[in-house]
Amino acid sequence: MTSSKTKSIFLHPKLFYLSAPVFLFTPPFTQLNTPYPATAYLKGFLNTKGIESYQADLGIEVTLQIFSSKELANLFAALSGKEGFSDNAKRIIALQQDYITTIDAVIKFLQGGNPTLAHLICKRDFLPEAQRFAQLDDLAWAFGSMGIHDKAKHLATMYLEDLSDLIKECVDEHFGFSRYAERMGRSANSFDELYAALQNDYTYIDTILINILQQKIEELKPSLVAISVPFPGNLYTSLRCGQWIKKNHPSVKVVMGGGFANTELRSLSDERVFEFFDFITLDDGEAPVENLIAYINGEKKIEELKRTFTLIKNTVTYINNSSCKDYKQGQVGTPDYSDLLLDKYISAIEIINPMHSLWSDGRWNKLTMAHGCYWGKCTFCDISLDYIRLYEPVTAALLCDRMEELIAQTGQSGFHFVDEAAPPALMRELAIEILKRKLIVTWWANVRFEKSFTRDLCLLLKASGCIAVSGGLEVASDRLLKLIEKGITVAQVARVNKNFTDAGIMVHAYLMYGFPTQTDQETIDSLEMVRQMFEAGILQSAFWHQFTMTAHSPVGLNPAKYKVQKKSELMGAFANNDIEHIDPTGADHELYSFGLKKSLLNYMHGACFDFPLNKWFDFKVPKTSIAPDYIANALQSDEHLIFKPTAKVIWLGNAPLVNYYTKSKKGNQWEMASLIFQNKKTTIEINVSQPEGKWLVNMLEQLSINNATTITLQQVKDSFEAEGFDDFELFWDNKPVNGLWKFGLLKV
Repeated sequence: MTSSKTKSIFLHPKLFYLSAPVFLFTPPFTQLNTPYPATAYLKGFLNTKGIESYQADLGIEVTLQIFSSKELANLFAALSGKEGFSDNAKRIIALQQDYITTIDAVIKFLQGGNPTLAHLICKRDFLPEAQRFAQLDDLAWAFGSMGIHDKAKHLATMYLEDLSDLIKECVDEHFGFSRYAERMGRSANSFDELYAALQNDYTYIDTILINILQQKIEELKPSLVAISVPFPGNLYTSLRCGQWIKKNHPSVKVVMGGGFANTELRSLSDERVFEFFDFITLDDGEAPVENLIAYINGEKKIEELKRTFTLIKNTVTYINNSSCKDYKQGQVGTPDYSDLLLDKYISAIEIINPMHSLWSDGRWNKLTMAHGCYWGKCTFCDISLDYIRLYEPVTAALLCDRMEELIAQTGQSGFHFVDEAAPPALMRELAIEILKRKLIVTWWANVRFEKSFTRDLCLLLKASGCIAVSGGLEVASDRLLKLIEKGITVAQVARVNKNFTDAGIMVHAYLMYGFPTQTDQETIDSLEMVRQMFEAGILQSAFWHQFTMTAHSPVGLNPAKYKVQKKSELMGAFANNDIEHIDPTGADHELYSFGLKKSLLNYMHGACFDFPLNKWFDFKVPKTSIAPDYIANALQSDEHLIFKPTAKVIWLGNAPLVNYYTKSKKGNQWEMASLIFQNKKTTIEINVSQPEGKWLVNMLEQLSINNATTITLQQVKDSFEAEGFDDFELFWDNKPVNGLWKFGLLKV
């Protein structure tokens, strides 16, 4: 159950450990294509302490059992003879043998096996088709650039979605691929509904889940079970798991932590929750879990627990123990993905958009460049909580060390950096380190669309393997961006997105509607800004979400400042984060939901840019006040010509082929240098004076990415002028030298 590396640490005589392993798991459901990383992070930390642990993603294990020929046969048998189903469900039931026959092959294909099945799937006579296929786009158009394999993935995804619809309608209303019973978990101020549901008989999904859990517990015989609950859609299943463990293995301690607890359960007071868990921890899990293990071992007293809720004398008690310090990011170890079924995850393509598909397609090792957010000002965000407030970056060298470890461990070289916002300076250093080590990796990250992302920095990121970024544009209105304290403008976002796109990096924007005081006019104008960005080709994907006022955000903490009112001041005994509110000065935000999302779906497919904005809505909306060329004009800036002395200058290209020759004209002669540069696609020749040519060749050698030290733009200028040459800017920023950025001469 542990690697040899883990065992060597485990035997360290000064370190304590449980007599049986800690069992870490994520309950259903998060993602099908890659494991949620919380348990891998915690397992990596426990390795550094010599504490044996085992982890599992019960979501993928439950999914693989449901979508198997054996289980589908059981499902259809259970539905036999029943009535009252929709026409769609009846069709699927009628085609049940086709589903049973094809399901195992489809799952294997989506797991990366049997790639030749793509040809059969794309013939459209291999898979049974129900309601989801009626929503298909023009596949020949959509996949002209993506290829037959992606087309087959999309068709197979629709096939699974049809079966999901059947399960949801006929046997388990709470089912969803990436969430389960999410409605009950979201904004559950009262525990009553969840508690009542947990007294009912097991659902179809419950039965499969508990059977798998039982096998794990009986095999591992853990002393501590740690359940990570990142989202509301994992809450119900985590409670079901805790309920079964406490009933059947009362000596096993159960702790719950994760994103849901961190944001929703900070004022927990309902003692019934502790019928399912013994402990609930908040924020970073390393120190709380370590203290909890020591407490279970009898090495610490209960008052020494850290950021932990538990039941003491039938009263929910929070033990903070602020004297116990959290671990620095350099001390928590490399995430450990061992035990997880990495070759069994399913890559799906639900929406035909290369950027949008990254969340569901491909196996990504998850890492963070920094703890917390370096900006930490956005007024809609929970910036008062430690997971955002406490900013601590990791060095580029340590990040690359961890990347190399994970590549060796998982066999996968794809990375998703899941920071609140990856710091541009650290992204630059990481890219340089990746290139120096000659790592072949593919990566993407969450960012802020700030002006630091210049043309040259984006080119550097692309050269290191960056393929995409996602970031918050939020409300595309300068007034509201200022109110949000986003620190950006719409024009700035447009220029940054152009830099990314021109470098070959895809861009996804998180969009918001319904921020306090947002008017009808601002909503339509925001949509127009988004339309223009898609039409300009500088935005590839986006998603609208409605503003939610949360208890730990500046808006939630001081609603009067933002001219909104809480509907109620009452705090629930269970989850308290989302706050119902009234926006007396803003638009009726709910009305805009469907039209905003429908228009966006079309824009992501490159369609309907000439469609009048009012046609997306079934009620009267104002005309946009945004000029039709607003974004186009914003993109005219030449920011890369600004002289920044402290910028690092890097040469990513190969050494040029140099020829010296004499140029003659009207009796005059000049000693010249011809420098021929070649990259993977093309060739360029530049001609300069021989002294300048010799200086440039020598300088490029000093600027090479392979060198240990980097040189600033001011140092390059000083070297140029030391040779007696005049006007560095004229030489550097004009033809022929200024074209070398295309070959890897970058100012970052």
